[in-house]
Amino acid sequence: MMSAENTIRVWDISVRIFHWSLVIAFTIAYLTGEESDLIHAYAGYVVLALLCYRVVWGLVGSRYARFSSFLFSPSDIANYLKNVMGGTAKRYLGHNPAGSVMVFVLLISLSITTWTGLELYAIEGKGPLANNVITVIDTAHATGDEHRENSGEEFWEELHEVASNFTLVMVFLHILGVLFSGKLHKENLVKAMVTGRKRAP
Repeated sequence: MMSAENTIRVWDISVRIFHWSLVIAFTIAYLTGEESDLIHAYAGYVVLALLCYRVVWGLVGSRYARFSSFLFSPSDIANYLKNVMGGTAKRYLGHNPAGSVMVFVLLISLSITTWTGLELYAIEGKGPLANNVITVIDTAHATGDEHRENSGEEFWEELHEVASNFTLVMVFLHILGVLFSGKLHKENLVKAMVTGRKRAP
């Protein structure tokens, strides 16, 4: 069992709150997609707010929270994955090269998911983008095109569903990566995201 003397603070409280809040918000949003539009929408707003915050914190936050601390070249990522397969991968205090890719993929996929959700919600005349969509709908009716609204809704709904399902797959891959990396380096990475502390080098 590690004591405070042989551990180091890696994840600040802000990163940890963001991480677990995002887990909860995304889970609620995904599970309520077909059940409750209102809960689904509010959960999506929370996800969007968390993403905006993480981008800012990734620029001005603590050492291991900053994007600059886990920017790796394609060759670094390839070499890391090769070493992982051989069981000789280097241990990182912050995000490792594979983990860094997953962070950016999740940030992008979640951004696309929330954006498409906003567009879809706007077609119903709700949300911050509603006015723009209403203008398009009015123009469509003015030109006699009755199908434009429905086709637009189908487009955004399909894109939103694809993005959310892709994000879910990435979440599962992220969990598998965390468990595998933890086993490889003999450390509990889930606990580290709760306490913020990891074994000192």
